[in-house]
Amino acid sequence: MTPKQLDAVRGDARRALLPLYAAGFVTAFGAHSIAASLGGYTGGANTSLLSLGLLLAVYDGAEVVLKPVFGSLADRVGARPILLGGLVAFAVASAAFVAADNPALVAVARLGQGAAAAAFSPAAGMLVARLTPESGWGRGFGRYGAWKGVGYTLGPVLGGVLIALGGYQLLFATLGLLGALVAGWAGISVPAVPPLPTARQTVADLCRRLSSARFLCPTLALAAATGALSVGVGFLPVVGAHRGLGPLATGAVVSILAGTATLVQPQAGRIRDNGRIGDRTGMAAGLAITALGCVAVWLPGTIALFTAAVLIGIGVGVITPIGFAHLAANSPRDRLGQTMGSAEVGRELGDAGGPLLVGAIAAAITLVPAIVAFAGLLAATSVVVALPYSSPRSATTEETPG
Repeated sequence: MTPKQLDAVRGDARRALLPLYAAGFVTAFGAHSIAASLGGYTGGANTSLLSLGLLLAVYDGAEVVLKPVFGSLADRVGARPILLGGLVAFAVASAAFVAADNPALVAVARLGQGAAAAAFSPAAGMLVARLTPESGWGRGFGRYGAWKGVGYTLGPVLGGVLIALGGYQLLFATLGLLGALVAGWAGISVPAVPPLPTARQTVADLCRRLSSARFLCPTLALAAATGALSVGVGFLPVVGAHRGLGPLATGAVVSILAGTATLVQPQAGRIRDNGRIGDRTGMAAGLAITALGCVAVWLPGTIALFTAAVLIGIGVGVITPIGFAHLAANSPRDRLGQTMGSAEVGRELGDAGGPLLVGAIAAAITLVPAIVAFAGLLAATSVVVALPYSSPRSATTEETPG
């Protein structure tokens, strides 16, 4: 192949990956743009905190239940139809809320959006792996995670602006248009990737694979990273308010955390692909850095909070691309969708479980010691992830050295 032909192939691959990264942005922006403003919605007819909790949970709940299902379906029929169908369904669910013009249906709309995201999110991750050479999986998942990070960062701000300008109607209309645009972009740019021949799999085979250290360790690392991100976003502003910081300063802490994680992910993936760090070592190091960030909250003053935000962001940014690349490298190629969907469940549980655990501990010993206790859990997880695997390697997988 001539250099010109090689450049053309690489250009086609880049064009195919960009709408996949955009799909990651859609699911993150869709979740956080709405969730950050639901307090205003419950301030109307539905005033109970239980109503707010249900509205916050319904999107993630749909993802937890359905991601493994759609991931397995993507293995059977191909990831592209699941990606496009999920994006179209996301647009339809958003547009249906606008057409109904009934604020009471926001929970139904979020359920539909969550179910749609459960389809296109693992399909996008599977396509990132299929369309990227194995030597570039760290970079591919790093960029995919960075785009999701942009969605997490911009979601609350832009969502609040859209609601201020036109209420939930404008927000859902924007989400519907965004889903439709990304679906059209993916339909044009993402090639058809035929499903691989699928070997027969029993329930016992599935349980054995999903209970192996090669799946559990990276999934545990990803869940811990997502939990730490949620703890930082949720509780660092509370600590800052207790120390006399205003909304602008506490908002800056959250933005620095999310922005750092977004910027670090592509770089961490590149370092991993260049062989400068092994997967287990990288995940363990990321967890240790995240734990240090949580410990930094113990220090007095404003600088400590910003230091904590930077360290947590770095740790999360290191863990995420390496964790997903490691999962892809150690998954049977014909089960990539199932692997990605199941791992995403772990992330969702970490997203919910991290703040819940810290909140429960804080109720007994106050907030800052609770965050430090959470740091101890992260440090213990780092040790577990760093341990070498004892199970034999499957003939259909490869393990990147740790």
